[in-house]
Amino acid sequence: MKQIKSLIMVVSLGLVSTATQAQNLNSGYFADGFLFRHNSNPAFSNKQGYFSMPGIGNLNVNINSSLRVDDVIRTVDGKTVLFIHPKVDAGSFLSAVNEKNKVAVNVKEQILGLGFKGMGGYNTFEINARANVNAIIPGSILRLAKEGVENKTYNIRDLAAHADAYGEVALGHSHQINESLRIGAKAKVLLGVANADADFSKAQLVLGEDEWVGVTNAEIQTSIKKMEYKMEETTRGPEGDEHIHRYVSGVENTKWGVDGFGLALDLGAEYKLDEDWAFSAALLDLGYIGWKNNYVASTDGDKAVHTSTHIFNVDDEADNSFEKEGDRLLEDLSALYELQDKGNTGKRSRALDAIMNIGVEYTPKFYKKMSLGLMNSTRLGKYGCTDFRLSANVAPTNIFSASANVALGSFGFSFGWLLNFHPNGFNIFLGMDNTPVKLAKQGVPLSGGGNVNIGINFPFGKNKTKSTAIL
Repeated sequence: MKQIKSLIMVVSLGLVSTATQAQNLNSGYFADGFLFRHNSNPAFSNKQGYFSMPGIGNLNVNINSSLRVDDVIRTVDGKTVLFIHPKVDAGSFLSAVNEKNKVAVNVKEQILGLGFKGMGGYNTFEINARANVNAIIPGSILRLAKEGVENKTYNIRDLAAHADAYGEVALGHSHQINESLRIGAKAKVLLGVANADADFSKAQLVLGEDEWVGVTNAEIQTSIKKMEYKMEETTRGPEGDEHIHRYVSGVENTKWGVDGFGLALDLGAEYKLDEDWAFSAALLDLGYIGWKNNYVASTDGDKAVHTSTHIFNVDDEADNSFEKEGDRLLEDLSALYELQDKGNTGKRSRALDAIMNIGVEYTPKFYKKMSLGLMNSTRLGKYGCTDFRLSANVAPTNIFSASANVALGSFGFSFGWLLNFHPNGFNIFLGMDNTPVKLAKQGVPLSGGGNVNIGINFPFGKNKTKSTAIL
């Protein structure tokens, strides 16, 4: 199973198989007229009801990585090469590598959406399709790939990845308690389609003069309706002492459908201190999905691997050229993660990664159509990340509002914005929490991240009173 080779390829392509924080537009948290603020805090309400255009009422796609594409893909002698090329300066590359390099991708598509006033408050109904991919890549594995010819001990544990896909049916209610306090909740029924968790809890590699010795412990759990692990065989070992290795190389005979069922809850509150100051907080995705199947592949405890020494030559014609020796190196490294099929172990449950949002907003007395907001959004759990976002928000007319903001957090610095047009009976918005400055030819952000949120909706009902939500 070419996990190491796949890892390097994924990093080199900008980790495109991998949000900033969540599948909600944080740039719209304080924006007047943005219909989906309730996704970031269920206490928020709207001035009017709405129904969404099916499939495109609220589409949010996020990509983020603490590694930049232009850090791992370089140009050498006019050629595009990976960071492991001998002519790429090790110091230049390793200065961009963290101890734990995080990758995240979230996609949320609203299939149906409705908001309306009633039952003494504001109500929402949504059917969403959601998908998440998160990964942690230890810096030691990248240093190993770059410095593999040196005699060192590498601890490359804590390599981990998670992916899931599920449907969500959500019903929310926001209620005014008094002039200052508003609370809200959203109940969700979750229909699981696929889940995978890969955990490489132990991986140590000692590089000696004559051989490399590695010890690993890894496990992959996959939950879908039906599947089988695909097996491959290869011959490893020194000449005269070769052994046949049989290992998991992929999946096959898959059958897709609903394989899991779960419940989740969003909770939120907003408090308006006076005409100038407002505070808000929310906890999102408090819940779990229980899966019917759990197909396991593992090293079955600690696995020891012995490999040969690799010496690179920049001469493309040499037997140990960068390309040829690189292939042998990746082949040897892949032996560290040869997994065995342990079969279907039955039911398992996995909690969602909960999100905590906290916001404070100031509306200046000299211009009530503008506000300044500070928001923190933190994803909890193993793949946790956080950012702090400072925004300026304006609503100069009844049909247009906008936000511009800057953020600093786990994935570095980003610039976000929102343009929201909402004349009577029609709403269209476009926003980004992380605006990519430059894209590769394949559309991958060279900065390591980017996101886009777009939607078309149809508000209804008269706007008789000013919203009591934080605006």
